[in-house]
Amino acid sequence: MTVVLTLGAMFALLLMRVPVAFALGGLGLAMLLLGGFSPLMAPQAVLSTLDGFILLAVPLFLLMSNILLRAGVGHDLFAAVSAWVGHWPGGLAVATILSCGVFAAISGSSVATAATIGTVAIPEMINRGYNKRFVYGLLAAGGTLGILIPPSIPMIIYGFVTEESVISLFLAGIGPGIALLLFFVVFSMIYARMGGQEREAKQGWAERRRATLKALPSVVLAVLIISGIYSGAFTPTEAAAIGFAAALIITGPLMRVLTWDAFKKAVFESMATTVAIILIIAGAKIFGKAITLYRIPQDISVLITQGVDTELGFILIVTVVLLVMGLVFEALSMVLIMTPVLLPAALALGFDPIWFGVYMVIMVECALITPPVGLNLYVIQSVAKARLGEVARGVAPFLILMFVCAALLYVWHDLALYIPFKL
Repeated sequence: MTVVLTLGAMFALLLMRVPVAFALGGLGLAMLLLGGFSPLMAPQAVLSTLDGFILLAVPLFLLMSNILLRAGVGHDLFAAVSAWVGHWPGGLAVATILSCGVFAAISGSSVATAATIGTVAIPEMINRGYNKRFVYGLLAAGGTLGILIPPSIPMIIYGFVTEESVISLFLAGIGPGIALLLFFVVFSMIYARMGGQEREAKQGWAERRRATLKALPSVVLAVLIISGIYSGAFTPTEAAAIGFAAALIITGPLMRVLTWDAFKKAVFESMATTVAIILIIAGAKIFGKAITLYRIPQDISVLITQGVDTELGFILIVTVVLLVMGLVFEALSMVLIMTPVLLPAALALGFDPIWFGVYMVIMVECALITPPVGLNLYVIQSVAKARLGEVARGVAPFLILMFVCAALLYVWHDLALYIPFKL
């Protein structure tokens, strides 16, 4: 009964358009007071949120991605990839997905990935005769690679909540991230062939070399971050700081494309997003403290493990729950709210917490492109100046591919666990 009342109160607050952070924090505080617990637990939970070293990576990755976005790095990256694969079937679509993959390895943000590559790729593809819905869906789905291919802000948050190794989570995301990227590439090539899409002219070696040299600093930045984390040369937080500094050097004195106004806009946007994230985390901490004292996660875990005795049954329940939650919650809220609820049951059934974190991130990716709260839908709608319905219909085939990737991850756990633990 407590679980039903809690969920009912939460959804009621959200339907009243109370911001997620204040809905979670306010409900958590009310539960503490009604349960006879000390209200001082609320500010203590907030303070424990603000002193987390791992969370320093969030604003630094945001700064890095926003600086690259404002400096127009996406244009050079897209041009370089197009020079190499543009003549393939569906070459521009393939170039778009590969560009999303590379930028995802830099930014850690799905919204930044969708906005950066979408600004360049959408007009290019539509002008070349690609179906608008396909283009919108491709960019909205391609942007989700930003939170699966490391670095990933949701994985940082998951590691913070569960106290699992963020480096292991990053490495575990590489296999599924590449698999999903390949699914998108193959589908794009098949779609182009079936649609009779004309191929682009093959670029000469001089054009390829010129385009590659312009995009090379961005690629080096991605390699620096991933190799540094993988080798243990620096932590994810240090990687974010190094990436931010490198982004300033690349876009400033090296390429000379970052203006002072663009830098200020990048800083202010990063600040606003960071504050929003921290507020949500603080509210979720208060809410998490309250539901833990009420033993709601433990009760749900017992209910699930008693009612479901197979791994497949549990995963199906998790999938449905996360998809439903994704209709009203954005990505970070889902991770913060559902991880303490679902992880105990996952551990009881023998799931690896790193594997489970990657699976959750894939489901969060699905939430990013499902209305009404799919942030990537709104990003592409804004960039393309299209109707939301067009974008939402365009993502349908890519959503199916993401479910296929999730099924592959369930069948083959080593898709995520081989790199961090066996390589």
